[in-house]
Amino acid sequence: ERIGSATSQSSAIINDRLQELVKLFKERTEKVKEKLTDPDVTSDDESPSASPSKPAPAAPPPPPPAEAPPGDKAADDEHYCEMLCCTFKCQPWMARLKSYQFPSSIDPLTNLMYVLWLFFVVLAWNWNCWLIPVRWAFPYQTPSNIHFWLLVDYLCDLIYLLDIIVFQTRLQFVRGGDIISDKKAMKENYLHSQRFKMDVVCLLPLDFFYFKVGVNPLLRFPRCLKYMAFFEFNNRLEAILSKAYIYRVIRTTAYLLYSLHVNSCLYYWASAYEGLGSTTWVYDGEGNSYIRCYYWAVKTLITIGGLPDPKTLFEIVFQLLNYFTGVFAFSVMIGQMRDVVGAATAGQTYYRSCMDSTIKYMNFYKIPKTVQNRVKTWYEYTWQSQGMLDESELLVQLPDKMRLDIAIDVNYNIVSKVALFQGCDRQMIFDMLKRLRSVVYLPNDYVCKKGEIGREMYIIQAGQVQVLGGPDGKTVLVTLKAGSVFGEISLLAAGGGNRRTANVVAHGFANLFILDKKDLNEILVHYPESQKLLRKKAKKMLKNNNKPRDEKGQPVSPLIIPPKPDTPKLFQAALAAMGKTGGKGRLAHLRWKLQELKAMQAEQVSAGSRCCSSSQRGALQANTASRVKPGGFSPIPPKSPVHRRSPTASPKASTPPGEEICSKSSDNLVAIRVISAAQEDEEVLAAEISQKEEEEEGK
Repeated sequence: ERIGSATSQSSAIINDRLQELVKLFKERTEKVKEKLTDPDVTSDDESPSASPSKPAPAAPPPPPPAEAPPGDKAADDEHYCEMLCCTFKCQPWMARLKSYQFPSSIDPLTNLMYVLWLFFVVLAWNWNCWLIPVRWAFPYQTPSNIHFWLLVDYLCDLIYLLDIIVFQTRLQFVRGGDIISDKKAMKENYLHSQRFKMDVVCLLPLDFFYFKVGVNPLLRFPRCLKYMAFFEFNNRLEAILSKAYIYRVIRTTAYLLYSLHVNSCLYYWASAYEGLGSTTWVYDGEGNSYIRCYYWAVKTLITIGGLPDPKTLFEIVFQLLNYFTGVFAFSVMIGQMRDVVGAATAGQTYYRSCMDSTIKYMNFYKIPKTVQNRVKTWYEYTWQSQGMLDESELLVQLPDKMRLDIAIDVNYNIVSKVALFQGCDRQMIFDMLKRLRSVVYLPNDYVCKKGEIGREMYIIQAGQVQVLGGPDGKTVLVTLKAGSVFGEISLLAAGGGNRRTANVVAHGFANLFILDKKDLNEILVHYPESQKLLRKKAKKMLKNNNKPRDEKGQPVSPLIIPPKPDTPKLFQAALAAMGKTGGKGRLAHLRWKLQELKAMQAEQVSAGSRCCSSSQRGALQANTASRVKPGGFSPIPPKSPVHRRSPTASPKASTPPGEEICSKSSDNLVAIRVISAAQEDEEVLAAEISQKEEEEEGK
């Protein structure tokens, strides 16, 4: 017994160990299979856990952390300073500044540092453009403040010089489709460009003439030729702004103000040339000179009128040139402002034109007001939520690769969570993302109805939808929120399995992504392995959904023997009709058999009352009633002299108990059985109908 118990114990341990190994091998196989189907899934290289019978030795304690050398600790403490009762950490910005290395090449299209540098260059350019005319015309530059003007001038020149030496020689460029970032090539490209020539002209050292003619601001006029940096800054800034039209409006307004600024400077110079206050047309020298001259320039360029008439030939010529320049400049500014505002409101204009055309169409065909209101609501919500009516129109101009990148950023996180597509080829999912289209549903709109053919899969981008069911079809079964997916089984179901099983209604405004079945089939042609996997998953999900469920949604085991269906009402009506019309045929023959059975039962009851005891009559009635169906009688063969009992008493041969006498009709449809009872003078009479007859009656 001890040997047997030890053997059984060791076999149990071996069995447990084998089961554990099998389990580990299964887990490893599943991980390898998942990695093969989806390469992006990271595999956890875990070692098998130790057997419970052989516990693993305890891991050695971790070594104590090494102490930092005192030099490093002191270096860390240098970044802390004490103020009052608190200790603050100082950022080592000086060390970072010293260790910073300027990039060897700069991408002018995406580098924000270069855009920031262009801002300082444009700031220096604006200083020269706005203040050189003022210093030349108005008496604002005096010997007392000449040092301030010269300091800012040379600071602007330093910015120009750094732009030439440091930045422009490091700008990447494209040659033959390749991005060139070689230092020598970038420097040669800049030295042979038109911009280098203009930059050199901007820095002509005309300031040396100050020693001969004095500090004349007109000698700095070449600094205004660095306009190419200004236009480049505009392009780079508009590319990074979300609402670039605002900057365009500000820039156009600055153009108008600058033209008025230059005109006011010219007017003061003309007044000084004629003599301040010499005539009624010139500036009289009262008040703020710049404000008075600017006011006169505004009235002249905008041609408001109400100006004094010029007296001399110089004044007349100057005024005529002002009028011509004002009309031309003002018309150009108005046209440019119109283009800027039109570009800013182009989408709104397109939206209004589409909505007006739709309203005109609905009014022409006399569409009901309720439908018109829903259409207007759809237009308004779609425009407010998306800023456009159709997203595909915006992306159709982009290359296929860029459209894929945008689709991945917008939709991949949602589609990758769909259970049906997990494990499929990643490139197949990328191709599917480009086929998604966005649709907006209004509140209480039916996304899909029960029983209709499903040809789309839906992904909720924003909003909620409700799944309706129940006897009335209005009970909310579940509410799906953003990120949920439904209708995915209909994409791959076949043989009638792609019908909708419930009503889905939008709860409020809902923005959904839709994938058509046709588009998915076109994609799966190029991915046969993913197609097999999707077919397998769809069959499994469809099988689980078709299982019967109880009121709480739990699966119910199917009935082994289903209940027998009731007699069809059409068959009952046919029997009644044949009985009334007296027709001939199969139904009339069956009707005749039922009547014969009724007559035979009546005779048997009357004979039993005279010859049989009360118990025999009860057994006869019970067995006869058990074989008669509701709504009619089971047919028996016609009268036969063999089974017909004589009403008179006659001697009867004794039969042993339990002996059975059977007789069938000519068509073998009805059988009559007589069984002798244990007591004397008692017999049990039974009438049976064959299965074939019951099947014909059910039909």
